[in-house]
Amino acid sequence: MPLSYTLEIYTPYRLFFSDSVEAIVLTIADGEICVYANHDRFTAPVKCCISKIKDVKGVWKTAFINDGIIEVKRHKTILLVESANWPEEIDRDRVMHSKNEAEKVLNSEPFYFERITAQQRIRRADVRLKALAQASVNPPGVVV
Repeated sequence: MPLSYTLEIYTPYRLFFSDSVEAIVLTIADGEICVYANHDRFTAPVKCCISKIKDVKGVWKTAFINDGIIEVKRHKTILLVESANWPEEIDRDRVMHSKNEAEKVLNSEPFYFERITAQQRIRRADVRLKALAQASVNPPGVVV
């Protein structure tokens, strides 16, 4: 049996995930990273991304992860993120509405902080839509 460790993903509103896993793939400030058991300890900022979690049965699960921080310890990895969703939790219409509203803000010659916020909303929407698209290609439970 491959080595595993405990992965916990917290949002401000809920414990999103807690279980033994073989690996997690996500994007940190320096690029994409895969954390396996016995990985060196580190702490890093997490960027908005599609995360892949490999459970102890070898099945990969896809999740949307918003900005946050990851802490890799000896036998446990903890993610504290702004939000996290499984693809089936994402409302495509709501995402498209948010993206359209953010694009309207960008087209109205906004102040600097409004432009940055709108760009972040568009980025989150694009990543959520990508998570939905990947989930429809690789339904839950399919080994990737």
